[in-house]
Amino acid sequence: MTASLPTSNLTRKRQAVDVLIENKVTFAAENAELSIYDTYQDAQKVALHSSELLFCGMISGKKVMHVADSDYHKEFLPQQSFVLAPEQGVLIDFPQASMQQPTTCLAIEISCDKISQVADALNMQQQISNDDFFQYIPNLVHAQHNQQTQQLLERMIGLFSENEQDRHYLIDLSVNELITRLLQQQSRDLMLANCQHAAPCPLTDALYFMKEHLNQTLDIDTICKIACMSRSKFYQQFKLAFGQSPAAYQQQLRLKKARQLLLSGQQISKICYDIGFTNPSHFSRLFKQYFGVSPKNLLLNK
Repeated sequence: MTASLPTSNLTRKRQAVDVLIENKVTFAAENAELSIYDTYQDAQKVALHSSELLFCGMISGKKVMHVADSDYHKEFLPQQSFVLAPEQGVLIDFPQASMQQPTTCLAIEISCDKISQVADALNMQQQISNDDFFQYIPNLVHAQHNQQTQQLLERMIGLFSENEQDRHYLIDLSVNELITRLLQQQSRDLMLANCQHAAPCPLTDALYFMKEHLNQTLDIDTICKIACMSRSKFYQQFKLAFGQSPAAYQQQLRLKKARQLLLSGQQISKICYDIGFTNPSHFSRLFKQYFGVSPKNLLLNK
């Protein structure tokens, strides 16, 4: 999460450093609590745990997250989300933290009751499945932010840390949006990972078709036929289910595929054309916007 933190109230509290490792500043609301953690020295295996869901976003620096029950050991960087399920513990390394360049992260703790309320409200609108399509799955989530999530987290820092008029109402709206994005991401990732074996759903075959034809121009008419929906209904249900348009989702799939191919050693220009982009400069701009680093620099830092 590359962002400039708000000044005033938050800045004053962060300047009162009590500890050098995970110095915590917290702001509470009715169904959520936002904390900013600053770490000023190298440290290993620092424990983090919550009885509620914990949505984390990196602001600066780097952490290495170790989650024993998932056999997970990976870097956590700016412009990424790391979501711990309730009661799921994590051990954290801080390999780059210093007094001059602290490692800074935000964490938003959200009650399980609030998540259930949002899921129920979303399921009242969806026409994708006779069952509850939106259900929180208590698994580890580590994902790249899209621009909307990035902007939402920056806005939430300001809402929680300042005593603005209607603060509680605006925080509630932002928490609802954050939960919605998490549920949409989980639904999307789960369906895509299991699209050949998933339970019948009008969008399952459409997702599989998009995945298998990444290098082709998006054919909405064909996809709507596959999903057995009109164009208007398909767009409405797709946006509700996954939080973005089919075109934006195809672009996201292409960029994730490009990153995999880059890390496997393929050339940038070849990847650009192979996954459906027609302009290498445009591809590089979109890649940097999504991952926070250009394709060339990704290879240099590999």
